[in-house]
Amino acid sequence: MPRQPRLEMTGLPHHVVQRGVDRQAVFFDRECYLDYLHLLHAYAGHLEVNIHSWCLMTNHVHLLLTPHVPGGLSRLMQNLNRRYVQQINRRFGRTGHLWAGRFKASIVSHERYLLSCMRYIELNPVRAGMVPHPEAYPWSSWHANVGERRSMLVVPHAEYRALGATDLERQATYRALVLEHEEERVVTQLRAATQQNAAFGSPRFTREIGLMLGRDASIKPRGRPRKQKDT
Repeated sequence: MPRQPRLEMTGLPHHVVQRGVDRQAVFFDRECYLDYLHLLHAYAGHLEVNIHSWCLMTNHVHLLLTPHVPGGLSRLMQNLNRRYVQQINRRFGRTGHLWAGRFKASIVSHERYLLSCMRYIELNPVRAGMVPHPEAYPWSSWHANVGERRSMLVVPHAEYRALGATDLERQATYRALVLEHEEERVVTQLRAATQQNAAFGSPRFTREIGLMLGRDASIKPRGRPRKQKDT
């Protein structure tokens, strides 16, 4: 069965997940994380892609990106993945693949959906039981978005900027939002949308994305569809 074309639209945020082969590690020491972030910053600037949120886990990455030129997101990930693997292979004297095939991506609606996605990304280390609080994990955009660290990587989205009239107000509001109870329903929906290359947003947003792209952008239920009984 042929793969569906990837959902990608300029001017809209995308949640991107890239995993290591067989869920194996892709970062091996501090230098690996720094190398990846350096390449991400360079390619994002060159290809006109804004980075709103990110988290580098041991064996996968989460990114929230807005491309501003057609095909910019795909080119960013292709160049970033290829160059990072080249550097890792050369440094550690290894060969072969590092990433598990194509990256997964979902178009994210504005409004509360975008902020929910940012929270999901930056709470990944907490959800995985690696740290008790996002501030204890060094490899995420949490520190930039709550004002703990200056960042040349993060470009605040309009929804984030709307959280307050000043940087301090926005940072405090965002901190409180991230630390609120995370609804399992939202987490499940976001994961399914990203895995299925679907849209993460309201039913109306999903329909509009589908009409613009000429394909179904909705999340499909898990399992096979039930057979209808004869009546």
